[in-house]
Amino acid sequence: MKNLGILLTVAVCLGCVFLIGCGGSRSSSANSSSPPNTIASSGTNTAPISVNGGPLGGYADGAFASVTVCVPGTSTCQTIDGVLVDTGSYGLRIVSSALTTVTLPQQKAPDGNPVAECLTFLASYTWGPVQTADVQIGGEKASSVPIQVLSDTDFKVPGGCTNSGFKPADTLTALGANGILGVGLGAQDCGGACALPAGSGSKNPDWYYECPSSGCVPMPTGEALAQQVVNPVALFPSDNNGVIVELPAVSGAATTVSGLLVFGIGTQSNNGLSGATVYTVSPEFSFTTTYNNHGYPGSFIDSGSNGLFFANTTGMPECSGFYCPSTTENLSATNKGANGASGTVKFSIANAQTLFANASDHAFNDLGGPAFGSNPDYFDWGLPFFFGRNVFTAIEGKSTPGGTGPYWAY
Repeated sequence: MKNLGILLTVAVCLGCVFLIGCGGSRSSSANSSSPPNTIASSGTNTAPISVNGGPLGGYADGAFASVTVCVPGTSTCQTIDGVLVDTGSYGLRIVSSALTTVTLPQQKAPDGNPVAECLTFLASYTWGPVQTADVQIGGEKASSVPIQVLSDTDFKVPGGCTNSGFKPADTLTALGANGILGVGLGAQDCGGACALPAGSGSKNPDWYYECPSSGCVPMPTGEALAQQVVNPVALFPSDNNGVIVELPAVSGAATTVSGLLVFGIGTQSNNGLSGATVYTVSPEFSFTTTYNNHGYPGSFIDSGSNGLFFANTTGMPECSGFYCPSTTENLSATNKGANGASGTVKFSIANAQTLFANASDHAFNDLGGPAFGSNPDYFDWGLPFFFGRNVFTAIEGKSTPGGTGPYWAY
């Protein structure tokens, strides 16, 4: 089972905490070793992204894209806007209410029963059926992609979800987006563990379920790799070894910010590494960040988190899940990959209440908060880290000019 490192909070308002994958934050100060932040001007391997408040208009530091889903092998399609781009998870998840003009085929287990998935995060869960779609993003298309359709009504939610005490994130209101586009390091959302038979004593984490009818209690099941919810980029015919999130620098706050999601690493003239430093990761898809003389080996880079989230070891004032220092704090941390590559990142943390005072601003380069949990082992580099950097995410098992994934590079 892969460590998704996902923290997800389910309230929608400007200033609420959103962490949909891994996550973190950064300041406008760039690592001196980073290459220039040039935004690709065009290409069939690109899709526009926008930090714009999302479909409800109140999302802070979320990058959104449009995704087209089609009934496999047909021209019956629907384009869905407001899908959150998330380098900290793997797979496409669409809120069922957003699917208004297409009905996608339901995935079936070998015994003919429909399959659903419960994906438990650190603070919430998503539940819903696994369905199949042809997926197009920008000029790239993947065929017969297993996706998760988020819904609490198609099948009864199993105790494995509800007993966690977490909140469901299966609606537009709860999620703040029409879906999640997981383009992170993993090829599938679980991997070999979920392919094992379910049952007592199994190492299967019970993410996948089958149920013969809508009223039954779903039972855990094994799910073959080819049937699992998959990173759609990994199924593109080309440009399928990773992505680049390209966003311009932000000084303080901005109403909207436009950038690009670029597919492929070193596959075309617009997606070369260009001197970026490669940070390979552990089997759990993490590296080590050292901050305030403490190492956090579970650290990650995640466009699905809307701030820089790290342990409050200095007593910084907090407010509603964010940091609220009286004056902006100028800080630094050092990232170190499993390959020994290291580099210092300078960042700033401003007062979140001050940042959120102007409701028309949705992009912030100095937003941060305390890491979730009593003794967190991670430093969560979220969307503010991406402003002014081109951040590469290489998919596991895929060959790239920087080596075989998984890795992050910037």
